[in-house]
Amino acid sequence: PDSSASHPSTSSPATMFKFAAASMGISMPARTESGVSGQSQMPVVQSIVAAAPAEPGKNKIVMYSPAFYQTCAVGGALACGVTHMAVTPIDVVKCNMQVDPKKFSGIGQSFSLVMKEQGAAALTRGWLPTLLGYGAQGAFKFGLYEYFKKTYADMAGPELAKQYQTVLFLAGSASAEFFADIALCPMEAVKVKVQTVPGFAKGLTDGLPKFIQQEGVAGLFWGVVPLW
Repeated sequence: PDSSASHPSTSSPATMFKFAAASMGISMPARTESGVSGQSQMPVVQSIVAAAPAEPGKNKIVMYSPAFYQTCAVGGALACGVTHMAVTPIDVVKCNMQVDPKKFSGIGQSFSLVMKEQGAAALTRGWLPTLLGYGAQGAFKFGLYEYFKKTYADMAGPELAKQYQTVLFLAGSASAEFFADIALCPMEAVKVKVQTVPGFAKGLTDGLPKFIQQEGVAGLFWGVVPLW
């Protein structure tokens, strides 16, 4: 059968491109410009706009709905918790350099000293409170930011919300961070203790009860003000 009606001519790359775009549902408005004298005219693409695929209604997340805030919280927990956990060895070295700068004077020297004195496993110590603490912080930070941003905009009204958008976004961010740091603080306190006091504990499961026994529940939140 004759295929010339359904397939473009292979002699024209522009025609082939337009045919491929049309087959994918892409709209290609084009204009024609004259080329150099003696050369053929070629289409110049102005824009390529692909229609968004139809989404089933049940899969849509409505902005500022409970599902929207939950999605933001889960995304924040994964983003912050996993990334901070991944750099636990660097965090161990950093905390030791801050606690005892004379002993741990540089990054390379600190890595070597920690492994020499406590073994290579010490570089992963505190990974669980890091995951849980920063996961909680990320959930509060991302979820509450969207909540406060919407709440403050509604309180201000459409006109003022548009005029002072940056201020309202900053206020929403600060409000979210306030609660996010409270969520982080207990795990951060245990993490630092485990990472900087050799022999204190192996991790969260034995470190948290020991920390509370020594310093009380209130001690878990002593570092919240510096975090703010």
